[in-house]
Amino acid sequence: MPTQWHHRQRGARVVRVLTALFFLCLPIVGLAQTPAYVGSSTCRDCHADAYDSWATSHHGLAWTEASPDNILADFDGTSFAHDGTLSRFRLEDGKPFVEVTEKDGVTTDYPVHSVVGLEPLQQYLLETQEGTLQSFDVVWDVDEARWYHLYPDQDLPPDDGLHWTGPYKNWNARCAECHATGFEKNYSSATRSYASTQAEIGVGCEACHGPGEAHLQWAEGLEIARAPGGLDAFGFTMTFGQDPQADMELCASCHSRREPFTQGNPVPGTPYDDSYSLAVLRPGLYHADGQILDEVYVWGSFLQSKMYSKGVSCGDCHDPHTAQRVADGNTVCAQCHSPAGNPEFPSLRLADYDSPEHHFHELGTEGAQCASCHMIERVYMGIDGRRDHSFRVPRPDLSDETGSPNACTDCHADQTARWAADAVAAWYPDSLHRGPHYGQVLARGRTRPDLARGDLMSLAADEDSADIVRATALFLLQAVTDPELAARTEALLGDDAAMVRAEAVRLQRGADPEDRVVRLFDLLSDNRRSVRMAAARELLDIPPQSLPPRVAQDLRPAMGEWQLSLAARLDFPETHLVLGGMALALRNAPAAMTAFREVVELDPQRSDAWVMLVRISAATEGRDAARKVLFEALRVLPADPALQDLAGQL
Repeated sequence: MPTQWHHRQRGARVVRVLTALFFLCLPIVGLAQTPAYVGSSTCRDCHADAYDSWATSHHGLAWTEASPDNILADFDGTSFAHDGTLSRFRLEDGKPFVEVTEKDGVTTDYPVHSVVGLEPLQQYLLETQEGTLQSFDVVWDVDEARWYHLYPDQDLPPDDGLHWTGPYKNWNARCAECHATGFEKNYSSATRSYASTQAEIGVGCEACHGPGEAHLQWAEGLEIARAPGGLDAFGFTMTFGQDPQADMELCASCHSRREPFTQGNPVPGTPYDDSYSLAVLRPGLYHADGQILDEVYVWGSFLQSKMYSKGVSCGDCHDPHTAQRVADGNTVCAQCHSPAGNPEFPSLRLADYDSPEHHFHELGTEGAQCASCHMIERVYMGIDGRRDHSFRVPRPDLSDETGSPNACTDCHADQTARWAADAVAAWYPDSLHRGPHYGQVLARGRTRPDLARGDLMSLAADEDSADIVRATALFLLQAVTDPELAARTEALLGDDAAMVRAEAVRLQRGADPEDRVVRLFDLLSDNRRSVRMAAARELLDIPPQSLPPRVAQDLRPAMGEWQLSLAARLDFPETHLVLGGMALALRNAPAAMTAFREVVELDPQRSDAWVMLVRISAATEGRDAARKVLFEALRVLPADPALQDLAGQL
């Protein structure tokens, strides 16, 4: 039975492996000292209207204490049974508790630590060990006043990584930074534990405006220490209204599917590409034509829209303090899409869109709502409907080719895409929206990037296409990269869009080492962290002694940034898969073994890590050692095809 000391020693080895994987490392020069957080309540005296609007909003109530005023669920002796697990909810001295009997028969009693959300569902956080918060999978349906399970079709034993106690449901790692203000994760890999802190639970005033200490000094007439690149004239790190892109990137920091570079909230005002790597339109997250599939949180779809390209921003449709739309129903769209138009967007076609002549549905019906056709809705977490923000024209004519849904058969489920396409063609015989679509290229690129190679390269170079679409084309090409492809996409290393540059960098892994160094050298000092880190990663396998001194000098800080970004995610099994791959690239088998072992410690169901452990054991210690690891893996995953295949080989 491993002791706590053994766990600490194993975790410490992981940190040493991480350090050893990088041949050079320099400390990263941080930002100038930022002001302190002062709490949202401090803002109320001077900004009462904004404060009151915010206090009852989804932002203000994104994470709250487990008080009677905040809890909406019935904890009065209720229970919920699912898949061999029984959850009992009760109040004891006015405090909520959840008693959970798992399918293995073990019963544990948990006090409710805190509350997440307001409606349509409310979720409860349980502290499984000191400082470690987990999102409980049995949640409260506010409208129907019932308990329900978020994942009713999953069969999850307690040791599964997707079980509510596993790493993928950990609040500190996966959720807290977007539900808190001034959050710091503070994960210790040595003990696999958290000592997280935050200035305020909930998305407070300072989550968007930045820490308020210097602003209070300004309000009192004191001189502000204007740190270089830090504070505006009012003492804030974030200035609204001057740069719409910066305003939207602040919203995107939470409303996007992305990989963070740090252990907590970046200071508001930090450019998005210095803090996150945005997920492209990859399989599993998006349909081939870019429509939402998994929970991707709006930004990736909005980047595809013509509204974004014309300068429409989040604040044009959403009030930032109430977090509600600025108008109801079609009225929010008619702010611009009407016979009067909107002078801020002069390219608009002036027409009456809120009429049967446009939507061909009876007024007042669901089909007459702009969102029904232009913002398909998908339900996540069982009952939470989220709308696609690409504001696309419905293209049922592409559904069969791309395998993507369309708004027409979303509602008319008993009809075919061909029926819908014929109806649209009859309504709009002269439409300009039935030509080629990037979804056709991406659909082919997903299945046969080798055959779609030319079209993907053309799409990536098409400056009229959305940057996220172009970056996705480069992402799909990475599966077939070679010296020719790396050379033909070299020009995109200088693209204006950071996400395009970063994906173009990854294509350079197909180039000869000498060409790769020459092409990526300038990007080691790119103005965006995401690009610098991508460039450093693609130079990892080149011996440092073979690099020119100037390249080595610029590589040091970029490699250090990448190191810190990985260190910020050591509680993610996925991170240790990356570390294992890096160790193999450096021919460091012991480090690879340690990294893949940490993967299966965090998530025993990761068969890809087990396979690597078996293969490395066979290569370094022989077949008997490999069999021992294989038997260990098969006890966890007895029916896994890859492990069964290895069993046949061994």
